[in-house]
Amino acid sequence: MPRLFVAIDLPETVKDALGELCRGIPGAKWVSREQMHLTLRFIGEVDAPRFEAIRSGLDHLQAAPFELALKGVGQFPPRGAPRVLWVGLAAPPALAALQQRVESALVGLGIEPEDRPFSPHITLARLKTPPPPLLVGQFLNKHAAFQSESIPVSAFILYSSQLRPTGPVYRQEAVYNLKAES
Repeated sequence: MPRLFVAIDLPETVKDALGELCRGIPGAKWVSREQMHLTLRFIGEVDAPRFEAIRSGLDHLQAAPFELALKGVGQFPPRGAPRVLWVGLAAPPALAALQQRVESALVGLGIEPEDRPFSPHITLARLKTPPPPLLVGQFLNKHAAFQSESIPVSAFILYSSQLRPTGPVYRQEAVYNLKAES
């Protein structure tokens, strides 16, 4: 059964800039370029009929293209031992609106509602064993002013994910172009 998620892909120039941040924390599992994306909604494992329903159901979603920019870095959880390092966003209301439409479409297809609030970010690293707090603090301070160019968002993507010992492998299952609402 495929594991699915809905995301926005990033331009190669932005992935290059993010790649420059991915160092300096021993033991961190840095995200590869192929895995850099902005998740709108993780769905999880689904059977073939539900997969087809999701793929076709998202096709009816309408939203206008917009722009966003990456800005700043942080950690999850926000306090205590970090498990994830991330880059944040200067996100326009259009991003939250798109995410809500994706969520509503999925719930309408029988997917359980997401129980956590949408927190837009790009994952940089996962930390199995928390590194010394001083190193994380230095990383966060060093990259606090990180900012990307403006990123045009003209589509969102339904991905499948296969877990492998070397890490997940993502595959684009469907691309949904954004168009001005009529």
